[in-house]
Amino acid sequence: MRDNYCGPKNIINTHIAEEQVHGLMEVPVHKDQDHQADVGHHDEDVNDQEEDKGRKEGLGDMENQTFNGDILILEGLKVTSQTVIPVFIFLLIVYIFIMVSNIGLVVLIFTNRSLHQPMYLLYCNMSVNDVLGATVVTPVILRDILIPHSRRYINYIDCAAQAFGVHLYAGTAQTVLMIMAFDRYTAICNPLRYGTIMTTRMVVMLSVAAWGTISVLVAILLGLSIRLSRCRSVIFNPFCDNASLFKLSCESVLINNIYGLGYTVVLLGSSIGSVTVTYLRIAAVCVLSKNKVLNSKALQTCATHLAVYIILLVSGSIIAILHRFPQLSDHRKVAAVLGHLAVPALNALIYGLQIKEVRQRIMALFRSNKVALMERK
Repeated sequence: MRDNYCGPKNIINTHIAEEQVHGLMEVPVHKDQDHQADVGHHDEDVNDQEEDKGRKEGLGDMENQTFNGDILILEGLKVTSQTVIPVFIFLLIVYIFIMVSNIGLVVLIFTNRSLHQPMYLLYCNMSVNDVLGATVVTPVILRDILIPHSRRYINYIDCAAQAFGVHLYAGTAQTVLMIMAFDRYTAICNPLRYGTIMTTRMVVMLSVAAWGTISVLVAILLGLSIRLSRCRSVIFNPFCDNASLFKLSCESVLINNIYGLGYTVVLLGSSIGSVTVTYLRIAAVCVLSKNKVLNSKALQTCATHLAVYIILLVSGSIIAILHRFPQLSDHRKVAAVLGHLAVPALNALIYGLQIKEVRQRIMALFRSNKVALMERK
């Protein structure tokens, strides 16, 4: 390829030789420095173009040819050089807030014996799951933002592990919210039997069932994708998920699509159905009851749970809808990243502010800071 290449320097020398033959000019013994500078600039431009072309051809070849290695390339977020630092700082601040708020909420509940109640123990499930959802995605995205696109590598085993964490987070969020809906239904519709039904043992059993069931279903989901041979190596996503894994194969993915569709229908169908039925029963009890205290308590607790559930459904629906429009792939990537950051951050705010002890500690912290500032003045 190099033997047949004619750069700008060869073209200029040929032109000079032709003019010498026709007697139009005399060739000087030494090359003119201006010509050398121009030729140098031309050579640099051509080399840059060749490097860019080679980089694109390399990615295309890795995507199309049979790939036997374990190294994949993450496409990641498309961030301009001017916005790299602001985006990195924003994502880092949100991630730190998620970790501090959710872990702090878990520590507060476990250290305060008055909060050892079924509802608060379920809050711990949500906080742990939110920490998992943010941690499995955010560090990789922060790393990839700071490095060039051509160097955003990930090992296939790490990619599969990340995909497992992504789907475990999404599925467990649904099952835990289903348990929380059952807890609210029991507390409002059967208040006299609430203590005997929602015991600590029952909460632990339901929590283990929620995490265990989703773990098994997700393991089967990813096992069907891992069994496929790979002929591509580019992940067109900021992080790995099941769809990214089976799209690396050139084999038939009919079984993957059938199981994936069935898994989604069963999970979302049972989640939406149970939450809808539960809240209709709660609404009926509140309408028939004239107890204002009961209605106020039901509105407060149910509104919080319903807000979190709607946020989760809306974020998932936006990502699913954007999947149908390939021209909006960049918007889908941003929505997917925000789904793993915005939802955990909002959950921490909504659930944290609902707990009286959390509100009191926040107010005490603000008051102590205010007093310290007044003393300094």
